[in-house]
Formats: sequence, C-alpha cells, structure tokens
Amino acid sequence: MSTAPRPQPPAAAPPPVASAPRWSDHQVEQVIGRLLQVGVLVAAAVVIVGAVGLLARYGGQPADFHVFHGTSSALRSVGAVVRGALALDSRAVVQLGLVLLIATPVARVALTLVAFLIQRDRLYVLVTAIVLVLLLYGLIWGRA
Repeated sequence: MSTAPRPQPPAAAPPPVASAPRWSDHQVEQVIGRLLQVGVLVAAAVVIVGAVGLLARYGGQPADFHVFHGTSSALRSVGAVVRGALALDSRAVVQLGLVLLIATPVARVALTLVAFLIQRDRLYVLVTAIVLVLLLYGLIWGRA
C-alpha cells in the first residue's frame, strides 16, 4: 500500500474587516416607505383634529361666499402656524396638518440623502443634495 499524501483543505478565508454598517437598498426602501406612511397618517390626523375644532366652533354659522376671506396674516409663516396650533387655534391646527403633509416628501429626500451617505454612493449623494437644496429654497423663499 502506498501512502499518498492527503489533499489539505483550502485555508479558510480571513474574516471580513469590520466596517461601518451599510443599508441595503431593500432596507432603505422599507424605511422610506414607513416614513411616508407615518407622515401622511400624522398629517391627516392633525387636519382631522383641526377640522373637528373648526366645525365645533364655526359649524353653525351660515356660509357667506360673497366676499372672499383669505388666510389671516397670523397663519402665513410656519412659526405662526406652530404657535397658533399650540394655542389650540383650530385654523392653525389644520394649517399645521398641511405643513406636515408638505414636509413629508422633503423629509423623504433628507432621509434618502442620509442613506446614500451611509452607502457611500457619491453620485447619488450629490444628486440628492441638489434636490434637497432646491426643495428647501423653494419652500423657504417661495421660488424654485
């Protein structure tokens, strides 16, 4: 009998180098989807609460459409809307719900920017940052 050398199993691969955790595309989609769902539901709930308050206060008054009454100047800035909502002004609460609804997609873009930063995807970080800057510029200064 010949004693042939037995083949040795291949050496085990070295353990992977620990690096910063990365989000997979599926994880990013799940988080962003949940953000959009929660944002829309919270905005709708706030609008409904404000609408109930408006109906409770003004529901018995007859509608007068002969003269248009625009939004009061007290509700034309986000700060004023928040202050009015904290004071439980039902008109401000409805406005706050609408502000939250508008802020939801902006938050989505900001979260996407964070995800691309974590994934170290420079091209998408650049594109998403430009989109976020344009959105914020349009919201803050009213132009886009």
